[in-house]
Amino acid sequence: MIDIHCHILPGVDNGAENMEESIAIANAAVNQGIDTIIATPQHMNGYHHNFKNQVIQQVEQLNQALKERQIGLKVLPGQMIRIYREMLTSFEKDNLLELNQSTGYLLIDLPRNHIPTYTTQLLFDLQIKGYQPILVHPEKNPWIQDDPELLYQFVKRGALTQLATDSIIGKRDKTAHKFALQMIEANQAHFIGSAATSHKNYNFQEAVQKINKLYGKKKTYFFVENAVYLMEGKAVIRNEEKRIKKKKIFGIL
Repeated sequence: MIDIHCHILPGVDNGAENMEESIAIANAAVNQGIDTIIATPQHMNGYHHNFKNQVIQQVEQLNQALKERQIGLKVLPGQMIRIYREMLTSFEKDNLLELNQSTGYLLIDLPRNHIPTYTTQLLFDLQIKGYQPILVHPEKNPWIQDDPELLYQFVKRGALTQLATDSIIGKRDKTAHKFALQMIEANQAHFIGSAATSHKNYNFQEAVQKINKLYGKKKTYFFVENAVYLMEGKAVIRNEEKRIKKKKIFGIL
């Protein structure tokens, strides 16, 4: 299986602090049936800046360390890009990374304190230029939780989404857990990713088992196969999305 979103690179964001922790994450992933991870360090979020060439170099170093330890995991380069207005200009300057470098797929992170007014237009412009934006764990975003129509419109206009595995299993945030399941049921979820920052919170297999238990093998294969298509730069499977009802406040819509 393929994990398309993991903070496995050492010392670059809020993920693995050092190489030892990166190796621990790798071992946890392999033990859960993962053979490929796309490293997606945070980029342009105001705290962390991990530019394309830097990430590629660090991925090479990590793969060498895994090879030396005979760990059967391949790490591919990517970024978790906080949305910003000048993204297309940054692509022209060769600062941004597609997942696995040349697939066309991008992980786009939305801020938690607002949805930028230019989001719809930028997602459209990225697609016009041949990129496929994937919104990173939108089930955790308070603005989207409060107004599911925002997400519906993004997806309806071509954006894809990736659920975090901890949201699927409901280990931390019950609101995100509920919304993640609603997204699956409304065909508004297209990928899953661990978003792991430590080997202690690597729970990919548990999430796969949860999906299989709730929705069966067909839906499980849907997520597994989409990750393969993404890695190969192919078109992923999409089903017609449905709206998610806005959550009730004090029993009133």
